[in-house]
Amino acid sequence: MMPESTMKLLTAWAVLLILGRNYRWRTTAWADGYVDASGVLQDNLNIQGRGDPMLVPEELLDLVRKIHRAGIRSVDGVLILDKQYFGSSTRALPLPDGDDSSPYAAGPDPLHYSFKSRSFKLAPSTDGAVTVDVSPPLADLLVDNALRMTDGACRTPTQGCGPTIDRTDAGVVHVTLRGAYSRHWGVRVVNIAVFDHTTFFGEGCLAFWQQTGGTFADGQIREGTVSAGAHLVATHDSPALQDTVHDINKFSNNVMARNMFPAIGTVSGRPPATAQKSSRAILGFLNKKRLTIRELVPDNGSGRSRNERIGAMSLANLLQAARTSPAAQIFIDSLWVEGVDRTTRRRLVGIAARGHAHIKTGTLRDVRAIAEYVTAANSENYVVVSMINEIHAHAAEAVNDTRLEWVYESLSSGLSGATIANG
Repeated sequence: MMPESTMKLLTAWAVLLILGRNYRWRTTAWADGYVDASGVLQDNLNIQGRGDPMLVPEELLDLVRKIHRAGIRSVDGVLILDKQYFGSSTRALPLPDGDDSSPYAAGPDPLHYSFKSRSFKLAPSTDGAVTVDVSPPLADLLVDNALRMTDGACRTPTQGCGPTIDRTDAGVVHVTLRGAYSRHWGVRVVNIAVFDHTTFFGEGCLAFWQQTGGTFADGQIREGTVSAGAHLVATHDSPALQDTVHDINKFSNNVMARNMFPAIGTVSGRPPATAQKSSRAILGFLNKKRLTIRELVPDNGSGRSRNERIGAMSLANLLQAARTSPAAQIFIDSLWVEGVDRTTRRRLVGIAARGHAHIKTGTLRDVRAIAEYVTAANSENYVVVSMINEIHAHAAEAVNDTRLEWVYESLSSGLSGATIANG
């Protein structure tokens, strides 16, 4: 069955045990040529990526500052981005039910920067204008803010006034905002995936380079390979893998999950990383754990795919195995607390089971899935998995809540550690 985001549980557990909780992705900077006494690199600056899923602005800024501390203030060459660590097929995975501008639409990339998404923070001001803050910073950015404040009732801030983004012939990133913005919206943030990975990372790197006092001869960006004669000038290590897993599950971050997935296959195989190598590594891992899942199709590791498959009972058996594994606490703590975290806050209101389950949910237009650990009123632990693949799947939420209430209140201690699965 299609598991949607509950497939992240397989990816998360496998990556914690295959790579280790303290695994870190490394991004490196290499210099061609020499640096003169005034801090000018007389050739190209290379950035080499290995797929850090958490390369957010503050992390990239750290790398830029390290390059400056290595004595480089100006670059006479171009910025070369080395992306050889990922195979070309991995960088072009299709996505369902979405468009290229959706924040979750960004595919994997060795230099995956800030989820390849621009954030536009819109807010009414006291002088009747609408302020716009844009992040992360990009080089050569021009914002044309023509939003007008209104007091009328409105639908959503993305209808009619959402930003449009294009590039001029001169290379300037031109952001245009038009239309009416209701005062009643308050502060809103609109996220849009923009450009290709190379442009997005390169422009972000050049923006921080300029902010920290550096200069580039012409600001050209291109993909390439670090030359044999280049010398290492700076490294940046990602946060520990356990933190990445926490964010992927707590925020159900499809983009991070897809970018993490290729790393699994590079442990037993050589780069370039591919989804196929990672799928083989996961199957081998499951075999060692004596978990046979014949119907399993991992695809991209996020669940945001119409190709991924796993059965409800197979996922329940996986959760049972994960609960007794060395990574159990990290794994369970990464899940939502039912009725407390994220979108589950509106559920189980006034019900005793609220706050007594760690859950992962999955949703597509014709998919509803849940996978959870439940601590019942008698303090016994249960695994509950439900998957519904059907055009009316949206009606399943009330059924799932009723099932959780029943597990919490009605099951006897004679079913300690039981597994309940349907799909």
